[in-house]
Amino acid sequence: MPSPLARRLHTAAAAAALAITGLLPITAAQSAHAATARVDNPYVGAGVYVNPEWSAKAAAEPGGSAVANQPTSLWLDHIAAISGSTGHLGLRDHLNNAVKQAAGRPFVFQVVVYDLPGRDCSALSSNGELGPTELPRYESQFIDPIAAILADPAYANLRIVTTIELDSLPNLVTNTGGTATATPACDTMKANGNYVNGVGYALAKLGAIPNVYNYLDAGHHGWLGWDSNLGPAVDILHQAAMANGATVADVQGFVVNTANYSALKEPNFSIGDTVNGTSVRQSKWVDWNQYVDEQSYAQAFRTKAVAAGFDAGVGMLIDTSRNGWGGPNRPAGPGPKTSVDAYVDGGRLDRRFQTGNWCNQAGAGLGERPTAAPATGIDAYVWVKPPGESDGASQAIPNDQGKGFDRMCDPTYTGNARNNFKMSGALPNAPLAGDWFSAQFQQLLANAYPPLGSSGGGSDTVAPTAPTGVTVTGTTASGASLAWTASTDNVGVTGYDVYRGATKVGTVTGTTFTDTGLTASTAYSYTVTAHDAAGNVSAASAAVTATTGSSGGGTGNAGCSAAYAVTNDWGSGFTANVTVTNTGTSPTKSWVVSWKWGGNQQLAGSWNTTASQSGTTVTATNLSYNGALAAGASTAFGFQGSYSGSNSAATLTCTAS
Repeated sequence: MPSPLARRLHTAAAAAALAITGLLPITAAQSAHAATARVDNPYVGAGVYVNPEWSAKAAAEPGGSAVANQPTSLWLDHIAAISGSTGHLGLRDHLNNAVKQAAGRPFVFQVVVYDLPGRDCSALSSNGELGPTELPRYESQFIDPIAAILADPAYANLRIVTTIELDSLPNLVTNTGGTATATPACDTMKANGNYVNGVGYALAKLGAIPNVYNYLDAGHHGWLGWDSNLGPAVDILHQAAMANGATVADVQGFVVNTANYSALKEPNFSIGDTVNGTSVRQSKWVDWNQYVDEQSYAQAFRTKAVAAGFDAGVGMLIDTSRNGWGGPNRPAGPGPKTSVDAYVDGGRLDRRFQTGNWCNQAGAGLGERPTAAPATGIDAYVWVKPPGESDGASQAIPNDQGKGFDRMCDPTYTGNARNNFKMSGALPNAPLAGDWFSAQFQQLLANAYPPLGSSGGGSDTVAPTAPTGVTVTGTTASGASLAWTASTDNVGVTGYDVYRGATKVGTVTGTTFTDTGLTASTAYSYTVTAHDAAGNVSAASAAVTATTGSSGGGTGNAGCSAAYAVTNDWGSGFTANVTVTNTGTSPTKSWVVSWKWGGNQQLAGSWNTTASQSGTTVTATNLSYNGALAAGASTAFGFQGSYSGSNSAATLTCTAS
């Protein structure tokens, strides 16, 4: 390990200095492995591995090429993943690719080690393949083969960063001992010691490899941020770091918010704020926690870990893959000071129903892009969870991976003691944990913050690119619907202006628009421009012509109606279904439903449609598979929303072509 002073406070200036120091030669005793000594922060001055399998999936999605070159972690979550399978690369394949990508420069390879016996005792979606007593199998069939591959001299020049067994040790803090959140499975794992001993074995075996950097999972602020949890969490991580052959020297740091959604920073309120003499800690959202975001929690965790006996040089990683919370629902400033709850709820970036909600959260967006040494004590922002990979299935799906159905992945679930009986906030139609979830990936792109293409700050003098792919998605006798491909900008597009000829007829934040009040059997020409927060405006898109249909009642008319029904309402949020029916005499090719809310409702997520909100107006367009309806036929889509006050009704308009 480096000296404590080398790591204690690595600011941006210190990081820049570290980037040019180079690597230290190893001792002769270590020459058989031909490895280099560990550096203070493995991410500084280094490239990071881009997983080609994830990258290909991301690039195949509309707009996904904007992030397909970002580095993500490889997940080893079952024994067979080590060698790979048909259509999936194994660990050695990925390492060989990493050597090629490195091309001789300092290079980080990130891997999640995740297959403890009795894994994830408090949830079902990621239950593992090993039973609670199968520690010997974990050691001999999982950790030992991984260690043997990582120790191959062919990979000695890689900086191999491991995330060790997420969720395991934190579960022993909060979900054992007869409390309201305890589970029999977690009590079993605490009693038999296999979580502690399994983590200790992994640390010892992997820590013996000179170019491996072990980071222990340390939960997140919405799980362990209370004094009653944080101290015991540090203690049990220290216990594991001294178990089964391990020492604290085998721990190079900790990782927080792994595969979670907690906001990196909450700019609109802090833990020290008060409203009319009431601390924000007393708000329902904060709920007496000591932290309101992940960066403050990570920095505090590091301080407590060093005080508990970990090396003074340990660093922190924060998973920012899905905690951006951008898009149209991102608050622009603090909430009103009418009450502490109004102040916190109106200003918080994290739009979940409760900080304990973890499965495929509606409204989430990509967070900060992977960055080395972004803040004091933080080694890097990383994407441990590959965006677009599901947290768990929204309904039971038979499988041979030991992955069960957890109700927290069901959008209709009303919660349990671990999330204060709040709605799950999960997206519908989700596949098994780890499988590709296109709808979630599209949501993450749409709600990314910083927005896609953002430089992360500084003045903006570059106009957005012009929108492309403008198409007419539907017409009626009195309306026309358009859609286009999102623009890019160095600080992020904030909206689009739609022109009918030379007249601006609408401004939207999404990429669809419906023009109404038109004359039947008339051709209209439309163009679209993009604008950003700095006021820059793009060139106009290519023009597209929409010809409205006949207003007569002859044969072959296209028409539709839409019926809106709230299916669940819990006072601050709701889910609803919309049924679309072809009321014409000929099949539809496409349809668009729009409505205007009378209250402050906000769209949080949708399914079976592409939906966007501008002000109080929501526009929902069919997807590729449900736009065609025979005369008299129906289809349905749904959405999830939030509100305060009254959940007033809406009048729907449906157009079809």
